[in-house]
Amino acid sequence: MPERSREKQRVSSAGRLSRELIVTTALGQIDRDGASILSMRSLAQELGVEAMSLYRYVHGREDLLEGVVALLMDDLTMSLDDELTEHWQGFLQTLAHRVRRIAIDHPRAFPLIATRHPAAPWLRPPLRSVEVVEMFLRTLIEQGFSDRQAVDTYRSFSSFLLGQLLLESAVRGAEISPLEETLDEGGADIPEKDGQEQVDDDAQIVRLRPLLSEDRSDEEFEASLESLLDRLSGELSQ
Repeated sequence: MPERSREKQRVSSAGRLSRELIVTTALGQIDRDGASILSMRSLAQELGVEAMSLYRYVHGREDLLEGVVALLMDDLTMSLDDELTEHWQGFLQTLAHRVRRIAIDHPRAFPLIATRHPAAPWLRPPLRSVEVVEMFLRTLIEQGFSDRQAVDTYRSFSSFLLGQLLLESAVRGAEISPLEETLDEGGADIPEKDGQEQVDDDAQIVRLRPLLSEDRSDEEFEASLESLLDRLSGELSQ
């Protein structure tokens, strides 16, 4: 491309730049390549602008990642409405499935929700948005939960979602560890190849490999969610 045409394209891109466009493009890069690959330079290249022009809208990579998390949480907040608050079990089921939808649609971005600092130090991921947590607590208290019961439910519910959905994200290719370099753990003879040990043909893990390879995530999610709701129902009836 001639230099004049390239410069014209950059000017055009710069004219349409916005924080929303930058953050949305960043989410697309994370979905495609993972968060560790994202940089201001790669983002600027995809947008067809100079990297410095991005700093008018975002303050750096950390601010960019926070913007990605906010975008994902905004999608969750917008999908909740008053009709979901009529019954607390239905509310929790719907909320759980909608958080899970984020993890399924954006498995490489979901660990950002799970690992980055929440909006306030007393909030827990993945329900880390003040607005979402406020709706969560208000709905339960309006349904007869005591303050303690509502807070305990929030903690249990968050732990359930975090453990289940981080696992699902990892299965779908998410980078869970923040480390940039692979560590040689467990005293492996060959560095960075701890997971390549030979297994005896008669080992249980080999015999059960077909069952272990099945994708039962849908059933496991439903069973864990129902178990949590049943336990909470029992505690409330005491």
